[in-house]
Amino acid sequence: MIAPAVELTFAFGFDAAHRFDAFPQGHPNRRLHGHSFQVEVAVRGTPDPHTGFAMEFSQLESVCSAVRALLDHQVLNEIDGLEQPSLERLSIWIWEKVAARIAQLASVRVRRDSLGQSCIYRGPGAGL
Repeated sequence: MIAPAVELTFAFGFDAAHRFDAFPQGHPNRRLHGHSFQVEVAVRGTPDPHTGFAMEFSQLESVCSAVRALLDHQVLNEIDGLEQPSLERLSIWIWEKVAARIAQLASVRVRRDSLGQSCIYRGPGAGL
């Protein structure tokens, strides 16, 4: 029998400012502006036969809280690795921070709900 695989998710939000220096002078995204971001981190695993858990949510929450603390109410361009903080780069940056502590990471989704935009990153070797 094949062991069942499950995917658990934890979501958190943060508010931050950024700018995009690559845009031409006068473009509104070149100026410093802010967003409310929503992040969903997913992990994949097989439930333990004794506990019933693939992962304790407290572990996932702890790691996500540490990442949130690095981003919330910051200027993203001033964070190492986020000098040009597109949704794509932000998703990858968050992946790298979480993957360093959670091997079962499956995906990271970053959304800007007010604009209807999102990016999903599934990490090295996961394929799109």
